[in-house]
Order: sequence, then C-alpha cells, then structure tokens
Amino acid sequence: MGSNQSWVTEFVLVGFQLSAEMEVLLFWIFSLLYIFSLLANGVILGLIHLDLRLHTPMYFFLSHLAVIDMSYASNNVPKMLVNLVNQKRTISFVPCVMQTFLYLGFAATECLVLVVMSYDRYVAICHPLQYTVIMSWRLCTVLAVTSWSCGFFLSLVHAILLLRLPFCGPRKVNHLFCEILSVLKLACADTRLNQMVIFAACMFVLVVPLCLMLVSYMCILWAILKIQSKQGRRKAFSTCSSHLCVVGLFFGIAMLVYMVPDSNQREELEKILSLFHSLFNPMLNPLIYSLRNAQMKASLYRVLQKKTM
Repeated sequence: MGSNQSWVTEFVLVGFQLSAEMEVLLFWIFSLLYIFSLLANGVILGLIHLDLRLHTPMYFFLSHLAVIDMSYASNNVPKMLVNLVNQKRTISFVPCVMQTFLYLGFAATECLVLVVMSYDRYVAICHPLQYTVIMSWRLCTVLAVTSWSCGFFLSLVHAILLLRLPFCGPRKVNHLFCEILSVLKLACADTRLNQMVIFAACMFVLVVPLCLMLVSYMCILWAILKIQSKQGRRKAFSTCSSHLCVVGLFFGIAMLVYMVPDSNQREELEKILSLFHSLFNPMLNPLIYSLRNAQMKASLYRVLQKKTM
C-alpha cells in the first residue's frame, strides 16, 4: 500500500434506493412489524414461563428460539429504520463488525436450535415411552448451551478473519446492514480465506443440519403413519408441521443467500431475503407456532381467562 493510502473508519449502508415518500412509508410499516415481532415473541416467552403445562423440552427450546428471534431482529432492524429517515447512512467500522458478529451468531445458533427441536420431536414421536428419560433437563440444557456456544464461536471466527482485512475504499456497503458478504467486497486484500470459512460454516450449520432433519422427519413420518387413531396422527402431524414451516423458511432463505453463486443481479434480491430473515421471519415464527399449536392456544386462552376473572 502507498503511504498516502487512506483507511476506512466508517461505511455507508446503501439500503433500498427509493423515493423519500416510499422510505417514510416503509419506516412506519417496518416499525409496526418490528414492534409486533417483539410483542409476539414476548407473548411466547411469557406463556411458557407462566404455564406449568408448557414446562417441557419442546417449549424450553421454543423459548430459546423466541429469544434468538427478538435479538436477531433487534440487531439489524433499528439501524435500518434510522437509515430510512436519515440521509446520513453511515456506520462506524467497529459497530459494523459487531453487527456482523451478532447477526452471524444469532443465525448460526438458530440453525442449531432448530436441529435440536427436530431431535426432540423425533424422540417424542418415535420413542414416546423413553421420551422423559432421553430428553432429561440435563440433556436439554447441554444441547441449548452447545447450540449457543457453537453458533457464537463460528461467528467469532468470522469476525476475527474480517478484522485482519484492510479496508481502504470504497465505503459503500450495498446492503441494509453490515452483512458479511457485502462487507467483504470492500476489502483491499484477498478474501479467499474468508470465503472458504463461510462455505465451511454453511456446510456445518446449514447443509449437515438440514440433512439430519430430513432423516429425522422421514422417521417421524413413518412413525406417524403407523399411529392407529386419526386424532393421534393429527396431533403428531400438527406439532411437526409447525417446526417444518419454520425450518423451510429459515434454511431455504439462508441457503439462497450464502450457497448460491453470487452475481450483480442478485444483490437486490439478497437485500429482500435478508430483510425477510431479519424482520419477517422473527414475526412469523410465533404466529406459526401459536396458530398451529393447540397447547399454545389453550395456554393463551387460560391466561386471558385468569386476567378477566
């Protein structure tokens, strides 16, 4: 590098390039969706805490999913909302790296928690008599701690590799927030090591878990088909279909963003997909689990009854 080379201390988040009126409209829409997301996940956490009937492994992991979704959205959405009504869309280097670190950490943790939830459903349906023995609270705690630890360890690796890179211009991140692939494009050095680590991490938290979940759900489907009563089959399928909806949304979008070859035409699509991950997915998860889950609806009804008495 030449001695006159200037180093980047802040980035500009390009976001959606829309008219001022459209950005104000999106600000109010996204604000309402963000508030609803926090409230919906908060209700899930509250119900699980208040109702002793929901103190089971399945809802223990669902509470972790709700915490992740609230944190996931809060990491990206507030800055995005500020940028919609502010022409100065800058973010300093350190907050940008921190945003990337938290985004990847929560995303990887959610992948692993969803795998654990599929294992819980596999044990509950395929080995119901041994369920309480296998899914002990000790094992549940170990699985939850392992998911969080592995997710944030992988994120820390990405952050360290990102910090070693020089950024000397340009400053414009063509994204809604500091998403790692968009930030890497601005580096003034070879990023092949970063790209290789990202691919390896995708294999670990996306491809392998998805394969494990497909195998577990094939076993679950076979077990459901062998259930004699229609009511038993319906209850088992209802519980699993909620989880499958969440898995399909989360893993499908993540694989499109991180495992499909990049191109200039995909940049705007990636923004929309990342917006779905950061804003819509955390909002949809509690809706999917509450609307398709009889126990959650019954718990909400009992809580509301107590409040009116």
